[in-house]
Amino acid sequence: MAEAAAALDGARSERGPVRRALAAVLPGSARRRTRSGARSAGRPPASFLSPGSFQPAAEPLGTTVLHAAVSTRPQPLPARYFDTGTTEPISFFLSGLEELLAWQPNSDDDFNICAVPLAQRQPPLHSQRSRTLLCHDMRGGYLEDRFIQGSATRNPYVFYHWRYIDIFVYFSHHTVTIPPVCWTNAAHRNGVPVLGTFITEWTDGEKLCEAFLAGGEEAYRAVSHQLARIAQHYRFDGWLINMENALSAAAVGNLSPFLRHLTAQVHGAVPGGLVIWYDSIVESGTLRWQNELNEQNRLFFDACDGLFVNYNWKEEHLERTRELAGQRHADVYIGVDVFARGDVVGGGFDTNKSLSLIRKHGLSAAIFAPGWVYEHLGEENFLQNENKFWGLLEDYLPTHSICTLPLATSFSVGMGTGMFLAGKEEEAGPWYNLSAQEIQPLYPERRGQLSTSCCLQDAWCGGSSLRVQGTIPPGEERVAIRLFSFQMHAPPKLFLNLLYKMEGPHGDDFTVALELTTWHSSRCHDSTVTVLPSEDEPHSLHHPRLLPAPPPALSRLLAACSHGAQGWTSRCYEQELQGCSLRDLSLLVSRKQASSQETSFSCLLGELRVLDAGSMAASPPQVQSLTASQLWWQDGPNVEQLSLSLTLRWAFPPRRAACFRVLSQGTRCHRAQPPQPQLLGLAHGCQYRAVGLAVPRPATGQSCQLELLVEPVLPSELPVGPEQWGRLLLVYSEPAGGSNRAGH
Repeated sequence: MAEAAAALDGARSERGPVRRALAAVLPGSARRRTRSGARSAGRPPASFLSPGSFQPAAEPLGTTVLHAAVSTRPQPLPARYFDTGTTEPISFFLSGLEELLAWQPNSDDDFNICAVPLAQRQPPLHSQRSRTLLCHDMRGGYLEDRFIQGSATRNPYVFYHWRYIDIFVYFSHHTVTIPPVCWTNAAHRNGVPVLGTFITEWTDGEKLCEAFLAGGEEAYRAVSHQLARIAQHYRFDGWLINMENALSAAAVGNLSPFLRHLTAQVHGAVPGGLVIWYDSIVESGTLRWQNELNEQNRLFFDACDGLFVNYNWKEEHLERTRELAGQRHADVYIGVDVFARGDVVGGGFDTNKSLSLIRKHGLSAAIFAPGWVYEHLGEENFLQNENKFWGLLEDYLPTHSICTLPLATSFSVGMGTGMFLAGKEEEAGPWYNLSAQEIQPLYPERRGQLSTSCCLQDAWCGGSSLRVQGTIPPGEERVAIRLFSFQMHAPPKLFLNLLYKMEGPHGDDFTVALELTTWHSSRCHDSTVTVLPSEDEPHSLHHPRLLPAPPPALSRLLAACSHGAQGWTSRCYEQELQGCSLRDLSLLVSRKQASSQETSFSCLLGELRVLDAGSMAASPPQVQSLTASQLWWQDGPNVEQLSLSLTLRWAFPPRRAACFRVLSQGTRCHRAQPPQPQLLGLAHGCQYRAVGLAVPRPATGQSCQLELLVEPVLPSELPVGPEQWGRLLLVYSEPAGGSNRAGH
């Protein structure tokens, strides 16, 4: 850490070093570097052509043709951004002050930029309702989640109970923890802001803090400026500041101004940005955890957006905290360590004891290390134990409501034992990619009567479906299972689509439908409204009209409305509403025949869409400007093969695609019918790194052609036909004069 301290040495009286540090990171200094042997479309160079070369025919509009010479000379990519063994893009952190001050945007780190905007939901974060912060801390962080395009991990840790969570923090013990982009994508898709962590600890932490806090304001402003820029560039939402080391009088004197400046910088750079301070240092500079908000740490709370209180509190700490916080009581996050380390109220499956007291006093909660379920109880029954853990807390975790359409989800939790498409397993084998996690439902539980869970064995699309199991009580005709909560004005006409599959031998004894409720209003009506008595706010019930055939505008999207595939049933519905506000969307499971016996059912939900009929786009956009760069050739497993890795980039209108399917049409060294496209992977931004493609080695004087496709997947609109996909033809050959290999 001596080098880190030297980065700002002399900051007390000299401003020059700080200016030089800032100059190193100001915009405009980044240089784009490419390591590709690829050339853009046009006539290939003469050395590539010979009488035996394969020449692509005239290609349709939107196709890019690149020409490349094979070279197996080592061409390493930056180890910070790419795995040194495979060149897969990876998430990263920064170690020390020197790396923080030297950071600047770089084209190599585009994969780390969040591709999913923060979804709106209700109530907003700035409401006075008590909140829930989730702080992820697992085995040092940056495990399988560091692989941006996913990994073949079996039984990984995933989190999917987002409806309970207000803020997500990714925590590690690295100085600057930049959240892996897969977590930011998943959280944003479900409306949850994400914070990184800036941490200093032990003796090295003291040195680091002295280097930027004990000097003049320009020193700490350089740090806050960089932290705000990093959050803005990677599109996460702010910082948890955790200083667990003592500070000198000079350093602690600048701590509150630093927090104020950082908070202002983050607010200016990131819409809705947040800075939260961890309860550690007191105003004297001593490291002494208070386990409450009090006069010794209040000035740091006043300088930022919130306080994360340490874990060893008792109820009297909560009473004093609530009194002192006043109107800002929701900005105090009382720490709950799920591992129950130290003198705490509750942890593990007794975490509800802690939350009960926190909510009793109207305070927010910070749940730390929920990975206890995975680490302590094991991997094999993780999904069941995870649902049990959060089910025990649900009485103390207010849920959030969707406030925008479209709503489209296949319920994928970002992992699977295979990849499914249209109900058929497209690719076998385990996979893990939180960026592929879709909007998650409420996961309602009624002990003994109803349960919802993730099913990995069967899915319509992605890696999992939602299993809904329950019983219809004796004498009852149906049961409603609440899936999503809304707080939004309903459009005049809704289209809804549901794909489901009944399980078990008695599946034909039930019917499945969707049910909408609206907040009751004298202005809200459709042709068949039933007003339900309610102990809280009144609401109205609507049963959308089943459509035997889709309307013309949706004929391609809903082409399977009257039948399913692979045992799945697809149903389409229409609902017209006037002057209404949506409240809930539920699954309605009914008996076909009345019975005085309790009847059990099990149903898989594969996909659900709720669409505003008035906002359907007439035609999908085209993938444009598809290019390849950073080609990396290696010798293949045999002399007739090569291994190729390359980076694809393209252009597409922002926020229109849920993801992109990247496919290979195969490689040909002579005229032949192209094979069926094979899925390489999913991209969640406009770039993808294809790794380890096995391609034939061209013979002397011969060229081969690799065809790659990029298919946009839109969340609610018409399926995109192949004519709108991106298409790239890579024509490659050995260079004239023989092999171009390392050592030659």
